Amino acid sequence: MKLDAKEPAGPLEQKWDRYLKDLKLVSPNNKRKHHVIVVGTGLAGASAAATLAELGYHISAFCIQDSARRAHSIAAQGGINAAKNYPGDGDSVWRLFYDTIKGGDYRSRESNVYRLAQNSNNIIDQCVAQGVPFAREYGGYLANRSFGGAQVSRTFYARGQTGQQLLLGAYSALSRQVSAGNIDMYARREMLDLVVVDGKARGIITRNLVTGELERYAADAVLLCTGGYGNVYFLSTNAKNSNVTAAWRCYKRGAFFANGCFTQIHPTCIPVHGDYQSKLTLMSESLRNDGRVWVPKNPEDSRPPQQIPEEDRDYYLERKYPSFGNLVPRDVASRNAKYVTDEGRGVGATGLSVYLDFRDSIKRLGRDVISQRYGNLFEMYERITDDNPYQVPMRIYPAVHYTMGGTWVDYNLMTTVPGLFCLGEANFSDHGANRLGASALMQGLSDGYFVIPYTMGQYIAGESFQAVDTEHDAFKEAENASRERLSKLLSINGNKTVLQFHKELGQFMWDYVGMSRNSEGLKKAISGISALKESFWNDVRVPGSNDTLNKSLEFAGRVADFLELGEVMARDALEREESCGGHFREEYQTPEGEALRNDDDFAYVAAWEHQESGPAVLHKEKLAFENVKLTQRSYK
Repeated sequence: MKLDAKEPAGPLEQKWDRYLKDLKLVSPNNKRKHHVIVVGTGLAGASAAATLAELGYHISAFCIQDSARRAHSIAAQGGINAAKNYPGDGDSVWRLFYDTIKGGDYRSRESNVYRLAQNSNNIIDQCVAQGVPFAREYGGYLANRSFGGAQVSRTFYARGQTGQQLLLGAYSALSRQVSAGNIDMYARREMLDLVVVDGKARGIITRNLVTGELERYAADAVLLCTGGYGNVYFLSTNAKNSNVTAAWRCYKRGAFFANGCFTQIHPTCIPVHGDYQSKLTLMSESLRNDGRVWVPKNPEDSRPPQQIPEEDRDYYLERKYPSFGNLVPRDVASRNAKYVTDEGRGVGATGLSVYLDFRDSIKRLGRDVISQRYGNLFEMYERITDDNPYQVPMRIYPAVHYTMGGTWVDYNLMTTVPGLFCLGEANFSDHGANRLGASALMQGLSDGYFVIPYTMGQYIAGESFQAVDTEHDAFKEAENASRERLSKLLSINGNKTVLQFHKELGQFMWDYVGMSRNSEGLKKAISGISALKESFWNDVRVPGSNDTLNKSLEFAGRVADFLELGEVMARDALEREESCGGHFREEYQTPEGEALRNDDDFAYVAAWEHQESGPAVLHKEKLAFENVKLTQRSYK
């Protein structure tokens, strides 16, 4: 199958405008005749559902939580990018586009990224109109701060709660349409399968997480807005409910899965402190605006940080990357933290952390200013660690955070299954091999508010839809397949818990498909995960039944999918014989230890097609760079 990105013709700056000019439209009266399913109600899902309902479509929205307000988008803290150029420091749509392409190490599609940069300014206007309380300067203008990978201040923020405030804005728009009767909201539902009729996505199968009942829902289009798959590593900054199951069920029904190996390791997280943690806590990248990252110069230096004088400190990011300093992109900061701890210069009881120090900023700006900018983050850190970051440096270390890979989509955000669209972190489209900070919120809202209303309308206008209800044989087959899978999990009655299998998988992933990878380790991961998957289906123990609330059963299904995903991720990483962004192959690095790309052979999107028997098949979408020059990425 040849992957067709369906990019509009013409100059880059005109592609989206030309697309809108030639758009097929659905009249208001006809919109009411069409039913659309939205799975997931984070920023991408809530904004899409609200906007489509406002246009007149009838929407069924599904979330795994007890409320759309609990979507994982609330955990994004630091801010959202836009090219408003309010500080007057030289920003523009083009510069935001270029920084995003460069930050992703030239592994994303130019047309999608440019559209994202174009839409960024509209997002800020939309959110201000909704009442999102962005920080403001003394004169009343919206404030901006810097984030990694950029030399301008373009990040809008609401203290350290930006994701939460943006989600409340989208949630209010969603709730308005629920109240108006245009959206049917289904909470505590998990999507277990996609229903395909005559080659088109026409519905889903869900499990009611309270009663265990399997439910069928039919529609003319399905929007997948279910976030990332970082929990394949077991320990990550993701909420424990975050999973890949909905996307993986779509993969099994024909939706290609792209760039699975592109995982972002966030440099600013509270370090692991024991064997019994269920997740890790993110400390916002915004802290690197005013915090300085350092370790002792001497590996034997065990003095408390306050007693280590300036001449004995190594501010290694400032030393190695003088142009960007502490604001290098996340992949660069994370890798360098690993390097200094590998040298034995890590701090804390485990030696797996570095200092993030606010001493100089507090002296320069005063404690009150730092508190206004980061007060809730400082409070969260102190509650978790019992250290006061106003008095002693934070200790941080990289952790799995965001996944740049995901379901393959074309310019319309449609997958390889007609009628199945994918938005936000669940798709692969905008971030290449490394996401710049404050771009995830931007992509989710751009996809939901400003892209999908047009592109899905184009699909609806160009298709004819036969009447399909939930009694169709395809719905019966999908429901039966889901029921059989759940029954099989309950019937194994083995000796190991789901948690044990998940932790073992996470160890394989972190050790061999983590911050640093090599051919030997990836082959170990593939064989080890394959054996673990076989063991899972023979020896997992899932207590309880399927006709009630059963958290063990929920997690068993998700871990079963993670096991398959982990194997594909390792194969994807093994196939990509280069280093780029968050994918760092030890065999391919510059003499200075930086990522070494191979543009001649690997400037493509790796899209994997499921096979009922045998391994997944790799398809390649060649990336064409007509507007930016491919150069060795440097932040020095």
